[in-house]
Amino acid sequence: MEYICINSHQFVGSKTTSFLMPFWKRTIDISCSLIAMPVLGVCALCMAIVTRLVSPGPILFKQERIGFRGRRFKIYKFRTMYVSADTGVHQSHFKDLMQTNAPMTKLDAKGDSRLIPMGWLLRASGLDELPQLINVLRGDMSLVGPRPCIPTEFEQYLPWQRERVNAAPGLTGLWQVSGKNRTTFDEMIRFDIQYARNVTLVQDIRIILSTIPALLQQLGDTLRSRKSSSSAAPVQTGSMQKERIS
Repeated sequence: MEYICINSHQFVGSKTTSFLMPFWKRTIDISCSLIAMPVLGVCALCMAIVTRLVSPGPILFKQERIGFRGRRFKIYKFRTMYVSADTGVHQSHFKDLMQTNAPMTKLDAKGDSRLIPMGWLLRASGLDELPQLINVLRGDMSLVGPRPCIPTEFEQYLPWQRERVNAAPGLTGLWQVSGKNRTTFDEMIRFDIQYARNVTLVQDIRIILSTIPALLQQLGDTLRSRKSSSSAAPVQTGSMQKERIS
């Protein structure tokens, strides 16, 4: 199998590190990313208009993540939260998911006050992740691979769980098309390790083709969850009123 050397910027001492990636994988990454660039441009223009109207501030959100074999890099996303949003809420939520091993539902599935208007739709549809095509072109990420975690999450991993970073992080992956938010933290780790141990062209193509159906399923789950959450509120209010009368 032919490999290509990827130069990736590591934001620790501003060093540039290198790692090997299968030639076929890098070819798919560059080709698909360049093809998708016009879509990214249109979305960026729309986001510029929306953020100016509902939440003045930067269009892109940048955050440090853990990449291939622990290398750190800056990930790009369309900003879906208010500038002053508390990111500690997410860290606490993820810590609970790790400890309880409950299904990995997102905070915004039932409503999150930190999100800008329609931010939940961008997140549920995966459109907020499109700027990571820049990360793919830079060599920080691949189209297919485990989702890159933040450093504080990585520090809580057990030794066996850290094997998931033995593959380049990706926009989509085996976990994402195997249930994602319906799976537990341990199941996510095992899916990622399974992928890292068996990176093949056939599997990557299968995952890419399965991504759109998986995103539609995720969007449907989010819509149902938000609908049930909003309909439960009046019921709860009504029951409280009955208790007061009695």
